[in-house]
Amino acid sequence: MVNPTINDVARIANTSKSTVSRFLNGYTVKKETEEALKLAIQSLNYHPNVNARRLVKNHTQSIGIVVDDIANNFYSGIYRGIENVANLNGYQCTYYSRTSNYQGEFGFMDLAQERQVDGLILISFLKRSNELIKRIEELMTPVVLIGDTNSNDTIFSVDVDNELGISEVVRYLHRLGHEKIGYITGPDEFSATHWRRKGYEGALEDLGIKQNPSWIIASDWSESGGHKAMKELLDMNEITAVIASNDEMAIGALLCANELGYRVPSDISVVGFDDIPVAKWVYPPLTSVKQPFVEMGEKAAIGLIEKLNGEEIGTQSNRVLIKPNLVVRQSCRGL
Repeated sequence: MVNPTINDVARIANTSKSTVSRFLNGYTVKKETEEALKLAIQSLNYHPNVNARRLVKNHTQSIGIVVDDIANNFYSGIYRGIENVANLNGYQCTYYSRTSNYQGEFGFMDLAQERQVDGLILISFLKRSNELIKRIEELMTPVVLIGDTNSNDTIFSVDVDNELGISEVVRYLHRLGHEKIGYITGPDEFSATHWRRKGYEGALEDLGIKQNPSWIIASDWSESGGHKAMKELLDMNEITAVIASNDEMAIGALLCANELGYRVPSDISVVGFDDIPVAKWVYPPLTSVKQPFVEMGEKAAIGLIEKLNGEEIGTQSNRVLIKPNLVVRQSCRGL
């Protein structure tokens, strides 16, 4: 079967080859022409010759997506959001995975310097080093970050508003009558740990609730870590609610409470963060904060493509924080 050509697209759309070429290369055409071209491309199942376009434009029409662990389930929504935008704009996505360390992202600076990709989206929720941020600033190739920026405000970046997410959980529990609220925090090497704890402490202060440092237990994101931390909190016999800074620790906390004879939520309320799929299937179904992963990917891809097109990014700040959503289930009760 012969592959359709640009001439076939022009014939079906009743326009010229040059107009088709302009449209495929990102230039604006009349609205009715654009619609006719999209229909023609879809009906013919036409795909541009990427190698030919690369030679003409000195572009790869490819975006490099660099992740610390490509198998991480948290990233699947981000991938989907990036690809939604990239495909609409004629870009292919190429994925690169490295173990969770700073050198992993350093290694992919070469992709940009050697022009193997037109731009990079770096995804990591680990804290990024000053040295890495400086290297990114020096690159000629556009780069967008998802996750930590080390407080840099010159590189376009996208993240969930972790501080707001936990703050809203505290306020929700307060509306239910809780003031003795324990908190299970995550590992220090993750930027979310800092911002989520800040949300917890800031909300308590805003609400005029006295803070007790012994009600904050450090853990490691795991179910076993949440189980251990919950036992410490319950041994104090003071708190009425617990916020775990991720769902796996919250599930460990639920298991611990059940094993020790506490009923959730009758005796103690529990909230998580992330809204992983299993959160709604545990008993009782877990109240959690849902992260907007697809929207994060879309915002990052839009920002990168605007950079590639030489446009001003359509936000007032280079740091875009997307509001998460509190998903209320049956793991909390009013006092």
